[in-house]
Amino acid sequence: MTFRPRVTAVALLAAAALALTGCSGSGGAASSASGTATTGGTLTIGALADVKSFDPAQAHIGHYLQYFQPVYDSLLRREADGTLVPMLATEWAYNADNTVLTLTLRDDVTFTDGTKLDADAVKVNLDRFRTGNGPDASTLAQVSDVAAPDATTVVITLTAPDPALLDYLGNADGFIASPQAVDGGKLATDPVGSGPYTLDKSATVAASQYTFVKNPDYWDPSLQVYDTIVVKPILDPTAMVNAVVSGQLNAALLTAKTEAQAKSAGLTEYQYPTDWQGLLIFDRAGAMVPELANVKVRQAINYAIDKDALLAQVGKGLGTVTSQPFGKGTDAFDTSLESAYPYDPAEAKKLMKEAGVGDFSVTMPTVSGFFDPALTAGIGQNLADIGITVNWENVAGTDFVSSMVQGKYAMSWFSLFQGSPWVAANQIITPNATYNPFHTTDPQVEEFVHAIQFGSADEQKTAAQALNTYVVEQAWFAPFYRPDQILFTDKKTTTKPQLQQAVPSIYSYAPAK
Repeated sequence: MTFRPRVTAVALLAAAALALTGCSGSGGAASSASGTATTGGTLTIGALADVKSFDPAQAHIGHYLQYFQPVYDSLLRREADGTLVPMLATEWAYNADNTVLTLTLRDDVTFTDGTKLDADAVKVNLDRFRTGNGPDASTLAQVSDVAAPDATTVVITLTAPDPALLDYLGNADGFIASPQAVDGGKLATDPVGSGPYTLDKSATVAASQYTFVKNPDYWDPSLQVYDTIVVKPILDPTAMVNAVVSGQLNAALLTAKTEAQAKSAGLTEYQYPTDWQGLLIFDRAGAMVPELANVKVRQAINYAIDKDALLAQVGKGLGTVTSQPFGKGTDAFDTSLESAYPYDPAEAKKLMKEAGVGDFSVTMPTVSGFFDPALTAGIGQNLADIGITVNWENVAGTDFVSSMVQGKYAMSWFSLFQGSPWVAANQIITPNATYNPFHTTDPQVEEFVHAIQFGSADEQKTAAQALNTYVVEQAWFAPFYRPDQILFTDKKTTTKPQLQQAVPSIYSYAPAK
C-alpha cells in the first residue's frame, strides 16, 4: 500500500529544466496506453484503498489518485514516465532564484457546475490545500503566498526553493475544484471539478463501488478513452484476485501470494519496483513509548526482524532485502547500507541490554483482510524474541493513513515509495513531513536537508548520502525489503505503470488492440 507522490531524479531534472525555460503547449493531444482514440465501454479497476473524502483539500496520492483523477483536472499532468505536461496550466516558469513560480492557465475550461476556471479558483484551492489538515498539506509548506493578478495568471511565492513543487502540482496538490462548490461545503461527497468524468451517485455505493461517467463538455476528449470508469475498493487480497480472475475487474494490483492464480488465468502481468516496506518508528523522542527514544532500542528492532523470512513468506521472494529508506537510482542510495542490519537476534538482545530497558509493549495499527497474517505474525514474533510485545489494533482501511499521520501510534508497518532525496525527506524525515507526526528532528538532519535544498549538484548528492547514512545509523526506520509491484489486467485492457506510483494513472488505461 502506497500513498505518496513518485518522482525520480530524472523527472526532477526534467521538471527543473521546464521550470527555468518555461513550458508551453495546448494541454491536449494526450495519448492513451495503446495510442487509440476514444473507444467507449467501461473500465473497472480494483483499488487497495477506499476514498474517505472527495474534497481535493484532502487528496492523497498513490492508490487514492484513482478516485480524484476522473473528476478533477490537475494544474500539471504526469505522464507514465514521469514527464510533466500541461493540463490546466499551459505554461510555467520560475524566477532567477526559484522562489516565485508563475503559471499561465487555460482560458477555455468550465467546471461541471458551470463555473469558469480562472486564477481565483486556483488560488482558493491551493490556499485550502496548504493551510488545511489534509494528509499531504505539508508538501506545500514552502509556499508563503498564492496570488491571482489576472484571470489566467497564478503566482506562487515560496519562502525557499522547493525542488519538487512542480511534481506536487501534478499530483494531489494540483487538483482544482469549483470555487462555488467549495463554498457549498459538500465536496466530500459531491465532487465538482473540470475533469474528464463526473461521479454518478446513482450508481455509486460507498465502500463498494464508485462510478464515473464521461463529462460531455470536457475540453480534452483524448483523455476520455472510456465512457465509464468504475473503481471498486477491495482490501482483501483473496477477494481482489478472485474478482479480476472472474472478470469482475479489468485491472488490479495483486500480492505476491496471489500472483500465480492470476498468471494461470492468462491475465497480463506488469511487474515494477516502487516501494520499500517496513516499520516507521514515529516516536523517536519517546513521547508515547519512552524506550523508543534510545537509539540502541531502535537499532535492536532493526536487527530483530528476519527480513529474508518475511520476503519469502509474505512476498514470495519477489523483491530485495534492504536496510535503507532511499532507493536505487537516487543520489542517496548506498550499496553498503543494504545489509546494515542483518537478522541477528543475539545482537538485538545485546543492544536492548545495553540500553538498560526492560520488556515493553507497543501498539501498531493493522487492517483486517489487508495485512497478511504472516506479516503481523512474523513482526510480532521477531519483536517478542527481544522483549517487545506488539499489540495489533485493527482500524478501518479508510482510517489507516490518517491514524498514522495524526500521531496515534508510536510505530507502524507501512509501504512507501522511494523517491528523490528531497521528496523522500519531506515525506518521512523533515519536522513537517507527512509521516513524521511527532515532528522530531535534530540539527544534523536539518543541516543535511538544507544542503539538499540549497546546495550545488555535488553538495546535494553528498548531503543526500550523508542523510541516508545518518537515519540508518540512528534507526529512524526499520526497512524490510523493496517488493516488486504486481499489477494484472485482463486481455481486453492494456496500461502503462506510472513511474514511482503504486498504480497506473487512469489516463494510462486503454482497450487492448
